[in-house]
Amino acid sequence: MLKKSLYRTGLAVSLSSLLISTAWAQLARESYSIEILDEPDQHRTYIVDNNFTHALSTRIRVVDPDEQKLLGTISTGYMAPMVLSHDKSTIYTADIFYARGTRGERTDVLTATDAQTLNPLWEVELPAKLANMLTELYMLTISDDDRFVYAYNFTPATSITVVDVKNQEMVNEIEIPGCMLNYPVGDRAFASICGDGTLQKVVIDDQGQEVSRSKTRFFDPDEELMNERAILNGDTYYFTTTDGVIQPVHIVDGELQAGERWSLFGEDHQQENWGVGGWQLLAASPHLNRLYALVHSDHEPRKWEDPSDTVWAYDLESGEKVGEITFPNHVWSIHVTKDESPLLLGGTVEGDMEVYDLSQNSHVATMEEIAGTPILMLSH
Repeated sequence: MLKKSLYRTGLAVSLSSLLISTAWAQLARESYSIEILDEPDQHRTYIVDNNFTHALSTRIRVVDPDEQKLLGTISTGYMAPMVLSHDKSTIYTADIFYARGTRGERTDVLTATDAQTLNPLWEVELPAKLANMLTELYMLTISDDDRFVYAYNFTPATSITVVDVKNQEMVNEIEIPGCMLNYPVGDRAFASICGDGTLQKVVIDDQGQEVSRSKTRFFDPDEELMNERAILNGDTYYFTTTDGVIQPVHIVDGELQAGERWSLFGEDHQQENWGVGGWQLLAASPHLNRLYALVHSDHEPRKWEDPSDTVWAYDLESGEKVGEITFPNHVWSIHVTKDESPLLLGGTVEGDMEVYDLSQNSHVATMEEIAGTPILMLSH
C-alpha cells in the first residue's frame, strides 16, 4: 500500500509540474521600453525628496502639477542637492554613496541626468567632501551659461568644487574659509555668505581657475540673524532676516550691491507676533514681479523654521503687501514657477504637494503622498 501511495503521489507531482511548466511555456516573453518625456515646460516640477523615514534612499520626484501626475523618479545619493540646466536638457545631482549602504568606502559624484528619459548620462567623481546636510537651494548651482556646476563642500572646512560640464571634468576646488554655499553671479562668478556679514564673490576664468575675490557687506551678524535661503528674481537675490526684514542684493555689471531694506511686517503685524517660517520660506514670480513669504502668527524665538498654511504676497516694486494665500495644509517649503501663468507650490512634511494657481487666485489640488519629505521644489 505504501509503495502504491508513494507512486500515486509521485505521479501527481510529476503531472502538476508538467502542467505548470506547460503554462509557463505559454507565457509571452515580456519586453520593456523607455518612455521619452516631452521637452520640459515651465510647470514641470522636480521635488527633492529627502525622505526622513529612510534618508539613504533619497530621490527626485518628477511631476506635472497641471495634471497632478507623477512622470518619473530619479534615484540619488544620500541627501543629494539638485540643479537644473538653463537649457532644460539636464538635471544635475551631487551624490554621496557608501559601499555598504550605511558604511564602507565613500564615493562622491556629480551625476548628469537626461531631462526626457530620466536616465543618467554621465558622472564625474569628486573629492569626498560634499556637504552632508539637509538639502538647500545653494548647495549645488550652475553658471548662467550652463558651463560650470558649483558644489558646496563641508568637512567642516568649506570649499566649492568646480565642474566643467562641457568637458565632463572637475577643474578646481576653491576654498571659502568662514563662508558657506554658492550663489551664481553671471557666467564666471559665484558668491558665498560669510560669518562676518558679507557676501564673498569669487571670479573664475574659462578654465575654472580663480581670478579674483571681493566682499560686499550686507548685514551685521552681531545685531541680527540672516537666513541664507534666499531667492533669485532677475538680477536680485532677496534674503530675509529671521524677523522678516528683506535685504535685496543686486547684481549690477557683475558686481554685488546691497539694496534698500524693507520689512514684511508692519507695526500692527509685529504686535500680533507675525513672523517668517519654514525651510525654503521665500519664492518669487518674475512675471508678476512679486515675492512670496511663508509666514505664521504667534511667532516665538527659534520657531522660524516651523511650517505654516499661510503665504503673503508682496509687490517687489513698492514692497507693499498685496495678497494672502491660505493652503488647506501646513507647508514647509514653497516654490513659484517662472512662466506667465505661475503656480505656487507648497511641500508638506507629510509628503503632499499643494498646487495654487496665482493667475486665477485659486487652490487647484493637493497631490497627496507624492513624496516622502518634499524638502525643495524646482522648475525650469
